[in-house]
Amino acid sequence: MTLLSGAYVYEYQVRSMSDTVHLSLDEVQALALRVLRHHGIIEAQVQAMARVMTAGERDHCHSHGLFRLLTCSQSLREGKVARDALPTVEHRSPALVAVDAQCNFSPLAFELGSELLIEKTRSVGLGALVINNCLHFSALWPEVERLTQAGLCALIMTPSHACVAPAGGKHAVFGTNPIAFGWPRANAHPYVFDFATSAIARGEIDLYRRSGRTLPEGWGIDEHGAPCTDAATVLQRGAMLTFGGYKGSALATMIELMAGPLLGDLTSAESVAIDGRPGGAPRHGELILAFDPRFFSGRDPPTDQASAEALLQAISGQGARLPSERRYAARAHSIAHGVDIAAALHRDILALLD
Repeated sequence: MTLLSGAYVYEYQVRSMSDTVHLSLDEVQALALRVLRHHGIIEAQVQAMARVMTAGERDHCHSHGLFRLLTCSQSLREGKVARDALPTVEHRSPALVAVDAQCNFSPLAFELGSELLIEKTRSVGLGALVINNCLHFSALWPEVERLTQAGLCALIMTPSHACVAPAGGKHAVFGTNPIAFGWPRANAHPYVFDFATSAIARGEIDLYRRSGRTLPEGWGIDEHGAPCTDAATVLQRGAMLTFGGYKGSALATMIELMAGPLLGDLTSAESVAIDGRPGGAPRHGELILAFDPRFFSGRDPPTDQASAEALLQAISGQGARLPSERRYAARAHSIAHGVDIAAALHRDILALLD
C-alpha cells in the first residue's frame, strides 16, 4: 500500500489485510512524523514525540507507541495544546532545573531539561528536574534510559487523568500514576522498571476495548463499585483499580503528592476537571530525580558496581526475570525485523490525516 502526501511516500508491507500491518521502524517514525506535522505542532516537538512513539513500538509497548497518536490528536482537536509553544528552562538551584512545557507535550521539555539535569547531577551528586504544565502521553522508561546512559541512577514519577479508584473506594481519584527506576550497568542493559500503580496501563484497557476482549478480573469496577470485566464500562462509567490493593493505593497517593502539589502542579483529579473528561493526553507535572553513584559511596566505583552486579545475578541466576528483559529482546527483534500493528489501528491513524 502506497500513501502519497506532497514529497512524502510511504511503503507498507501488509501481511494480513484484516489483521496486521507490518512496518519497519523507519516507517513507524515516518508515520508518526507525518501525523504530528499534519496537526501543526512545532517541529522540535514533532521530532521528540516521534522518537518516543517509535521507541514504544520498537520495544513492543504498543499502548505507548503509535496508539498514542489517537489521544494526542484528540487533545489537539479540542484545543488543549499550545502546539507552537517552546518549553522555558529555569535554573532554580545548583541541583534543580525546572522546565515549563507551556501546555505543550512533555517529550521536548524532558529532552531540554535532561541535558541540564545530567550536568547538575554530575556536579553536585544529586539533581532534580521539575516539568510543569505538560501534556504527558509517553512511557517513562525512555527517560530513565536516557539518564542511565549518562551513568546515573534515576527515579521518575508522574500523575495523569483520574481514572483509578483508591483501594476500598469506588470513584476515580488517582491517575494510572506510573513510577520508573533505572540503574546503570557497565556491560549490560540498565536495570529498569517502569510500571503503573494501577493494575494495568489505561492504554492497555483501551486496546482491550478496541479488540472486544474481556478484561481480566481485578482490573476494573463499574459505576457501583462492583467488579467489572467490560472495558468500555470501566473506561466510561466505572474506574480502574490499583495493583496490590492498599499498597498500590499508597504508592499512587505518594506520586500524586510528589509530582502534584510538591511541584505546584495538578493532581490527577484536577487534570480531569480542566480537560473535561479522560481520553486525551492529561495535563500535569512530572518529577525526575537523578543520582550520581560516585558521590554516594565511600568505596571505589568498581567495588560498588560488582556489588550491584552480584545482586542482579542472584536474581537472574536462579531463573527469575529481571524487569525489561522482554522489552530488550523485543527491541533487538524489531530492529532486525520491524513491527506489526493492528490493521484497525493503522486505519484509524491514517484517518487522522483527513
